[in-house]
Amino acid sequence: MAAIRLLLGFDYGTKQIGVAVGQMITGQARELCTLKAQNGIPDWNQVEALIKEWKPDAVVVGLPLNMDGTPSDMCARAEKFARRLNGRYNLPFFTQDERLTTFEAKGERMARGGQKGTYRDNPVDAIAAKLLLQSWIEEHPMPAEA
Repeated sequence: MAAIRLLLGFDYGTKQIGVAVGQMITGQARELCTLKAQNGIPDWNQVEALIKEWKPDAVVVGLPLNMDGTPSDMCARAEKFARRLNGRYNLPFFTQDERLTTFEAKGERMARGGQKGTYRDNPVDAIAAKLLLQSWIEEHPMPAEA
């Protein structure tokens, strides 16, 4: 497999899917956008536009595990979404434990001076995508060049 330098991260949900971009060279991730979804299915044209624009080497999809580490009901759907990304765009995919990313994203939003409110009024999905992608990058640092 070729070196992974640029990644897109997805915080999968049935109504909204957060998207982030990360670079292995800098070791940083940042939020991009939140895509609307209907029963977990995004507008694939929007996803394709992101893939074409950013040209990622791989994608990382958050895995919503239970607090005890067991798979939640949503895990199978998130994994299916990751496989669909792989099938449609021929990109390697990885999953990342996303426990507490939404909670942490809400805290980050508040720290930035954001308001409390509903997900619809004040979505945190892209922040959660950034957090899970940042975790993946930190757990998989680029090897030093020889």
